[in-house]
Amino acid sequence: MGFFLETLFGGLMAGMLYSLIALGFVLIFKASGVFNFAQGAMVLFAALAMARFSEWFPKLLALDSKLLANLLAIVAAMLLMVVVAWVIERLVLGKLVNQEGVTLLMATLGIAYFLDGLGQTLFGNAIYKIDIGLPKDPLFLMESTFQGGILVSKEDLYAAAIAGVLVAALSLFFQKTATGRALRAVADDHQAAQSIGIPLSRIWVIVWSIAGFVALVAGIIWGSKLGVQFSLSLVALKALPVVILGGLTSVPGAILGGLIIGVGEKLSEVYIGPMFGGGIEIWFAYVLALVFLLVRPQGLFGEKIIDRV
Repeated sequence: MGFFLETLFGGLMAGMLYSLIALGFVLIFKASGVFNFAQGAMVLFAALAMARFSEWFPKLLALDSKLLANLLAIVAAMLLMVVVAWVIERLVLGKLVNQEGVTLLMATLGIAYFLDGLGQTLFGNAIYKIDIGLPKDPLFLMESTFQGGILVSKEDLYAAAIAGVLVAALSLFFQKTATGRALRAVADDHQAAQSIGIPLSRIWVIVWSIAGFVALVAGIIWGSKLGVQFSLSLVALKALPVVILGGLTSVPGAILGGLIIGVGEKLSEVYIGPMFGGGIEIWFAYVLALVFLLVRPQGLFGEKIIDRV
């Protein structure tokens, strides 16, 4: 039982991090109605910016405080993501207002490749380290209940807590603020939103900036765990099944979808993997997403779309 709970907790922690990346997909889709294939590139770009700024600032500004250097690096990386959001709106999205969804989809693919190349040009292509002080040592829980206790990573606990707070804040933002309601209106109908005075360009800059912030948080956490390298953008591919499972328009769905996939892949790898030689963790999420596409395409919390003719 102790080993099962340990595996379960590990899956929940991984699921929260998948959910964090999936939030970026959901945010963009809620505001523009297009699936943002550039989210993985945004995670990588933000993580690279954070890693390199935290290296450069102590030398450029003669800083002795690591905490201050990290804070300045986070602020600078966030400002850079806002600039990226503004450029994307001005040079790409602003030119494609009221275009077909497939046109916007292809535009996000182009943005993804551009950010990958720009990140390599500006920050290099080596493996970089992010150290924001998250504890790396393990934590043993329930030692009095189970022999040896349940091993949990403190870093994963802190990361899950950060992701949970961010998710709650975003949920409140979309439901309780005028800007959040405007974002939902833009997603429903660009022309109707413009006709009632909602500034489409400003809304898109806001939502891409928020998605950039989410990408920065995800990049910092994943970069702290795995190091910042160009394979980090591949981690975002695991968020695709998450949004399919939870629903493209649902923030709570992104969370639940991430938890289901995180737990499911860990348990299946440990208990079923040995029967098939392992490797289930690699493809479990995609097979589950395929099943949902066949049975419930809108996901657990997505809105069912009915076209009347």
